[in-house]
Amino acid sequence: MTSTHSGGCQCGAMRFRAEGRLGDASVCHCRMCQKAFGGFYAPLVSLRDAKLTWTRGQLKKFQSSNAVSRGFCGDCGTPLTYEAPDGIALAIGAFDTPEKISPKLQWGVEAKLPYVDRIHELPAKQTLDDAVAAHFLTNLVSYQHPDHDTDAWPPA
Repeated sequence: MTSTHSGGCQCGAMRFRAEGRLGDASVCHCRMCQKAFGGFYAPLVSLRDAKLTWTRGQLKKFQSSNAVSRGFCGDCGTPLTYEAPDGIALAIGAFDTPEKISPKLQWGVEAKLPYVDRIHELPAKQTLDDAVAAHFLTNLVSYQHPDHDTDAWPPA
C-alpha cells in the first residue's frame, strides 16, 4: 500500500506531496540544524523511497556546508528540506499531518541544549490563558495556509 503525505510552507507559496513509504523520522540537535530551523532542534523525516513532487512554488536553497543544502520558502522562510549525499529529508512540521510522523531517533546530541529534556516539566497553559494577550487573540485572523491542498492561494 502506497501512502501519500502532503504539506507546505506557512504562507502557501510552496506545497509538496510525498508518495510512498517515508524513511526514519528523527530530530537533529546539531548547531547547523538549530540555526536553520531557528529552534532547539530540527525534526526531519527521510524520504527513503518515497517520491517527492513540488506541487506549488520554487524551492530556494542555502548551501549550509560543503555537503548539505537546505531548502526553504523564499516568501515566508519556512524550512522545508535537508539535502545531503545520502538523500533528502523533509521538515516534519511542514506536513499537513505532522502528528502521524513520530521521531524515533536523535542526532547531534553533542550540541543538545541543556534544557531541552526538561521542557515537558514547564507549566503548560492554553493560548487564551494569557490574559494580557487574550484581547487580541480572541479576534485573531490567521493568514497561514491551511493544512490541506488548495487549488489557489491566497484565496480571492
